[in-house]
Amino acid sequence: MMRFPLAPNATIGIVGGGQLGRMSAMAAARLGYRCHVFTPEPDAPASQVASVTTLADYDDHAALARFADQVDVITFEFENVSAEGLDLLAERRPVRPGPDILRISQDRIAEKSFLNQAGVGTAPWAAVTTPDELRDAIATIGLPAVLKTTRLGYDGKGQALIRTGGEAEMAFVLLNPKPLILEGFIDFACECSVIVARGGDGASTAFDTVENRHRDHILDLTLAPAPFDPELRREAQEMALRVADRLGLIGLMAVEFFVDAAGRLLANEIAPRPHNSGHWTIDACPASQFELHIRAVAGLALPQAIRHSDAVMKNLVGPADIALWPEIVAAPRLIPHHYGKTAAREGRKLGHVTTLFPHGALPGAFGIAAALGPLAGELAGS
Repeated sequence: MMRFPLAPNATIGIVGGGQLGRMSAMAAARLGYRCHVFTPEPDAPASQVASVTTLADYDDHAALARFADQVDVITFEFENVSAEGLDLLAERRPVRPGPDILRISQDRIAEKSFLNQAGVGTAPWAAVTTPDELRDAIATIGLPAVLKTTRLGYDGKGQALIRTGGEAEMAFVLLNPKPLILEGFIDFACECSVIVARGGDGASTAFDTVENRHRDHILDLTLAPAPFDPELRREAQEMALRVADRLGLIGLMAVEFFVDAAGRLLANEIAPRPHNSGHWTIDACPASQFELHIRAVAGLALPQAIRHSDAVMKNLVGPADIALWPEIVAAPRLIPHHYGKTAAREGRKLGHVTTLFPHGALPGAFGIAAALGPLAGELAGS
């Protein structure tokens, strides 16, 4: 049986080779651990900073078994991995967070059901398998609404805004696989998120609630803390901590919320892994989301998730953003993070920058634009 906390030089297995795995591996190295990455992608961002990489498909059970035999504990860096594969891994080594949590996060119907059972509000929703069920759901929920796949959707993929019955019929044909989920359209004010770390002993801590602003359905800016009512920020943290406890989480989890025009928090989704909206914690907190993730996975004590500075994080997405890299690294107030990806495709997250402000002194739009320097022109689409 594996003993926790893991001793220095133990090996943490990370399923997935993207930038979240990269930054997790970098945090693990600082804590004295080695990382072994499992990914189908050659020269993946996480592989560039890991000790070992297994290059294989996520459904290659023989490769998964060999990988498990070479590590001490296993985690993952994005949800679209096989829960069945994680079950196989869990037979050999502890998997943190566990496969059951991953299954909930992978399926929007299971996710919404769990959140509602935990007493966390969501937009009205209904499962949709047939055209008749879609018509019934529209009659109950109303239009406009959003029709989504229940699995494999991210960054705006796998969903369609529907305003009429004709659009609903077309979206039902185009979106696959079935079943789908219809979600009511809310009177949207903003989006926020909370990242929670929870250890095997049940101790947990939550980072400050942040506001997230998107461009072309991809996260563009994160403002830490969220510039709205402190009581609402505390309520979001309390909800996220409750969800983590109900799940029995060991590791890290983000909970995304919509805030409607009436100031209500409505949970949108959970992500049991490090999260794009937590990148600011690397530079603005004594212990980042990645360090807390590794600490929880390895069984180490969890420090409080506190910040020493206010922060703005901006994603670098696609060729136009990354072309500004020379100006970014020369800008005095920008803290640059490059993910090591060689293909600069449209819509691909290639890095991010963080800029810091004194604690309690997050500025308004003009101050943020001034601090972002060469990236300020990108704010128009935020």
